[in-house]
Amino acid sequence: MSQKDWLEKDYYAVLGLKKDATDDQIKKAFRKLARQYHPDQNKAPEAEKKFKEITEAHDVLSDPKTRKEYDETRLYGGSGFHFPGGGGMGGGAHTSGINLDDLFGSSGAGGAGGLGDIFGGLFGGGGATRSSRTARRGNDVETETTLNFRDAANGTQISVRLSSDTACATCHGTGAKPGTSPHACPTCQGSGMTARQSGGFAVSEPCPTCHGRGLIIDDPCPACHGTGEGRSNRTIQVRIPAGVTDGQRIRIAGKGTPGTNGGGAGDLYVVVHVTPDPLFSRQGEHLAITVPVTYAEAALGAEIGVPTLDGGQVRLKIPAGTKSGRTFRAKGKGIEKRSGRTDLLVTVQVQVPEHLNEKAKEALRAYEALADEPNPRANLRVGV
Repeated sequence: MSQKDWLEKDYYAVLGLKKDATDDQIKKAFRKLARQYHPDQNKAPEAEKKFKEITEAHDVLSDPKTRKEYDETRLYGGSGFHFPGGGGMGGGAHTSGINLDDLFGSSGAGGAGGLGDIFGGLFGGGGATRSSRTARRGNDVETETTLNFRDAANGTQISVRLSSDTACATCHGTGAKPGTSPHACPTCQGSGMTARQSGGFAVSEPCPTCHGRGLIIDDPCPACHGTGEGRSNRTIQVRIPAGVTDGQRIRIAGKGTPGTNGGGAGDLYVVVHVTPDPLFSRQGEHLAITVPVTYAEAALGAEIGVPTLDGGQVRLKIPAGTKSGRTFRAKGKGIEKRSGRTDLLVTVQVQVPEHLNEKAKEALRAYEALADEPNPRANLRVGV
């Protein structure tokens, strides 16, 4: 999520905690609130929004590195560059929490009017204007997870571990060794671009001194070698909705790579793989099951018990003369979704006994004689 989100949201208050809360206190507070506002337990309209807020707060505060970055962002006001208070610039002035855009945009040494407009000489105008750093949205991230059939049908919450680019933890993104600070490039005055005249036009190109960065680092950070970049590992909780199907792609907004210069975070996409279940399958949004019945039950009719996904049973009446492969519908006994519970489709399969004792054989022969059924293959004809 963006620094703007971190500045506007007090995650400690969301969880009802103080800023010095321990990891155990964060975990306990999250569990308590998650049970209270979980959408499956709390059907109030605001419950889902509240659940998202506490999950987001837990994601940030439960990871030590992310929590540290969050605390520093709120402390320094989200400036993007955090300089030690004693390592001043411009005559020893304190620069903790300084915004370099504001710094370089004001009149500096040598009478320069800020960063300057790289196209300022295009029409012969000499007035320099303050440049701005473009906000960039973070990248989308994709991961995969495998669920058993019942978790996919009922919905579940999973932990997803993500690794993404972030500001270097040692220099906080400045690229400079702790205790030192980068300074504006004297060639381009911090804009990262220079302009040269070509045929009466001003052509902009990356500054040859700072290579387009706009900053000069005299003493690079030993951890990131002056890039200001690092890697962040974090674990977030992702809610998988009920009824997800194999191969479905779930989008979790704002959980991708953090944006830069105030840009929003990218999205996280979770591709779900579902393992087969020995009893149940899916037919569209409905749950399906095949149950065996005896010949006598199919011929005479019966009432049988059919298992449901929640471990219970539903009673199903099989009418006399039911054929193998017939499907019955048990309304509201399928998958629990926000729109309501779907149906359970029950297909009966007549079982033919493999072994019969002599009495059973005699009874079947007697039945055959008494039933005097027509030949079921009488209409079969072989073409000439």
